[in-house]
Amino acid sequence: MRSTLIFFLAFGATVAFGQNKQILYGFEEIPQSLLVNPGGKVPQKSHFGIPFLSHFHLNGGASGVSTFDIFGNEGGTINDRIQAKIFEMDDKDFFTATQQLEIINFGWRAKNEIYFSGGVYQEFDFIAYFPQDLAILAWEGNRDYLGYEFDLGQVSTTGDLLTVYHFGANKAINNKLTVGARVKLYSSMLSYRSVDNSGTFVTTLGDENSNNIYEHTVQNADVSVETSGIASLEDDFSVGKVLGRAFFGGNMGVGLDVGATYDITENITASASVLDFGAIFHTKDTENYRATGTYTLDGIELIFPPLSEGESTLPYYDDLEDEIEREIPVDTLTNSYTQLRPLKVNAGLKYSFGKAVGGSKECDCRNMGGGVERAQAVGLQFFSIFRPKGPQMAGTLFYYRRLFEFLSAKATYTVDPYSFSNVGLGLATDLGKFNFYIAADNILRYGNIAKAKSVSLQLGFNIKVDQE
Repeated sequence: MRSTLIFFLAFGATVAFGQNKQILYGFEEIPQSLLVNPGGKVPQKSHFGIPFLSHFHLNGGASGVSTFDIFGNEGGTINDRIQAKIFEMDDKDFFTATQQLEIINFGWRAKNEIYFSGGVYQEFDFIAYFPQDLAILAWEGNRDYLGYEFDLGQVSTTGDLLTVYHFGANKAINNKLTVGARVKLYSSMLSYRSVDNSGTFVTTLGDENSNNIYEHTVQNADVSVETSGIASLEDDFSVGKVLGRAFFGGNMGVGLDVGATYDITENITASASVLDFGAIFHTKDTENYRATGTYTLDGIELIFPPLSEGESTLPYYDDLEDEIEREIPVDTLTNSYTQLRPLKVNAGLKYSFGKAVGGSKECDCRNMGGGVERAQAVGLQFFSIFRPKGPQMAGTLFYYRRLFEFLSAKATYTVDPYSFSNVGLGLATDLGKFNFYIAADNILRYGNIAKAKSVSLQLGFNIKVDQE
């Protein structure tokens, strides 16, 4: 149990706020910004992403711990540091990892001035909340916690591997308002979730009729795990079988993105988007597990003690686990279930200033939606993603500058559940029809990345045809 806990903390400490793309949002020189706001302004006439290279996104983090917190040389032994973090964190802290790989992306402006775009990308998304009570039980034992109800409901985690097919339309309604929408078709390859669990585990002194001094009671347990695409791989795992589900062979779902951009004045622009309003319907290869009930055990001779260095609680927990499984059996079901996608909300307010792009105040050569595009801008952004234990939010201040005709940059400062010092930087360049961009978060931590509670990287290559 102790080695498992160390691995869990270390994984969380080494694996950008999950799915927040604050640098990409509103960065109009990058065609993939339409995936963050389908109602964003589109300067180009058409674009085509270089297959498998047009967008790669990787981020992950832990809201309450970093690698340095565990493996650094400060604060006593590694056991002391782990113990300190167990009591410092709580069940709202989480570990998350997100990865996206764009397979294809394309777009073009039709004669009616509607910009159509579409493509396919693969996504992996994982989140696990820190079950503090169970971590204390595994690390400390329960000898010093008589009467304390360890909360089984703190177990909350989801994970998804899927492919997304999408097609959208973007239109400048007038010289102030641009709107857009994107339809998505999800093909789930692997999925699991264990949320909305409940129940407690408590140790108390037994009465005079008990077989033991102590009674261990699981009260009102209701713990479940839903899976799809996993059971069939236990005896026949192959990469080809998993990849086959990426092409409409898995569990299917539908979703919708909507967004808009509005020029309040010549210099002030507001924007917003709602992403992944949809669900996946798991009907194939589902296997779900559920354990419910109450049971009191008074047959174990020893109460779990605090651990000495190198000592394991496995003998105690093995006995307890065997007994509980006999008295609270786990039901295995194959029923279908529906899973909502994690809804994401973006909003932004931008003030543009400096010389007009193109050298004239009246220039509208890059902005098909009206208003005047200028070489510099400052603003703020908001991001929220709905997770099992409620929304997780982030706020961003940014500064944008068009350095040269072929090079633009965006710097961000983000406050999120990971830190109050997340500084990011993105660059986009257009060399002829070749477009390249790169964006990274937490650049102040790159001198010692182990101290970062989150890391994020995005990059891609496109062929882009600008307006004539």
